[in-house]
Amino acid sequence: MANVFEVDAQKLITLASSKLKESGIQKPGYVAFVKTSAGRERVPASEDFFYFRCASILRQVYLKGPIGISKLRTKYGSKKQHVVHRHHHARAGGSIIKDAFDALEKKGYVKTTKQGRMISPSGKSFLDKLSNDIIKGA
Repeated sequence: MANVFEVDAQKLITLASSKLKESGIQKPGYVAFVKTSAGRERVPASEDFFYFRCASILRQVYLKGPIGISKLRTKYGSKKQHVVHRHHHARAGGSIIKDAFDALEKKGYVKTTKQGRMISPSGKSFLDKLSNDIIKGA
């Protein structure tokens, strides 16, 4: 049985995002109008950005859980571009990450503990099945 550690991350996130979109996760209305970080200049170009972010967060919780919003804000942040002085790291916005966690908790893939968010058995099974499908297809 394959798991998340044995497959390409990009393939897994792409497949998981399409499955999450089919499963009925609702995208918040503001996602089409907001930047993901103070370091970004524009909103995401992809229509399915929220589903990709949910899949990526689910993978990160699987790999590094328990994990919180603050650590993920640092991970998904970027360099803020400056004209005159040095570039500095800008953390990502927390509301998209929080809404992604809420959507994943509603589906039962993530659970909240005192230490942070952890992958639930159904979330682990979901990602392991997708990993197995990728291995079989390759």
